[in-house]
Amino acid sequence: LNKDKELSFEEFTIVLSKVADDAHRISHGSDRCGPFLPQAQQTQEPLSELEKAMDVIIDVFHQYSRREGDRDTLTKKELKLMIDKQLANYLKHVKNKATIDQIMKDLDINKDAQISFGEMMLLVTRVTCATHEHLHEAEDQQHQHHHHQHHH
Repeated sequence: LNKDKELSFEEFTIVLSKVADDAHRISHGSDRCGPFLPQAQQTQEPLSELEKAMDVIIDVFHQYSRREGDRDTLTKKELKLMIDKQLANYLKHVKNKATIDQIMKDLDINKDAQISFGEMMLLVTRVTCATHEHLHEAEDQQHQHHHHQHHH
């Protein structure tokens, strides 16, 4: 992360995607194909909003990754389905829209023609950053204050 002692929204989402990736690994524990029960849900501590959001991301990933091939990666078909069903509204905010082939090539860091959870988090991070910027642009156009305050 850059050294300006402040966490930009983009840097924050990078940290978030690393934490979510860890939570995903923990959720599998030793039983890779078992039911989805992260350690967090077995403790008495209620989950924070951010933790709940991470659980939802993990759950959604599994809804699509289980359809064909490896149960814990997305094929191109599964990725396309997930994008069409889960990111339709927010992908409008991404300025240079890529085709599914470009997205697949871009995300598939290890070139195994499968998208792992960590690789999928890159897409979530990018779309989240684009949406965050879009919210600020919309706010600037309206000359109104954002309902959440930023201290830049």
